[in-house]
Amino acid sequence: MACDLCNLLEAPAEGVIIWSDELLVVINVDEPEYPGYTRVVWREHVREMTDLTLAQRQHVMAVVWAVEEAQRTVMAPHKINLASFGNMTPHVHWHVIPRYTDDAHFPQPTWAPVQRAADPAVLAVRRALLPALHEAMIERLQGIV
Repeated sequence: MACDLCNLLEAPAEGVIIWSDELLVVINVDEPEYPGYTRVVWREHVREMTDLTLAQRQHVMAVVWAVEEAQRTVMAPHKINLASFGNMTPHVHWHVIPRYTDDAHFPQPTWAPVQRAADPAVLAVRRALLPALHEAMIERLQGIV
């Protein structure tokens, strides 16, 4: 069975990868309603976090936390959603999603029914923060070993 994340990592589109090391890739998710949405993806096709060693799990979470910290600092969201599902794509990865009280789904999850239309002007302001967000992520991730 083909894995969407393995395929993405084999041939990433321009601007998708924000940062990577030998174990992980930090990916910008092009989700127009959610500027700043990021995925942290394990390079190797591994199904579960517990398939990783303790040190590898700690590395994944250190990267997730660095991404969250950058999002909080630059994007100033109301909340950050962290999720690792893998039901549709059984490959270790984490979703790191800045959430706002005025986003299309708040307070529900992003896959729930839409609660309201997001304001295009507000989304444009948030999208304008993406270069600074990516720089902040890279800065925080440089120290991750």
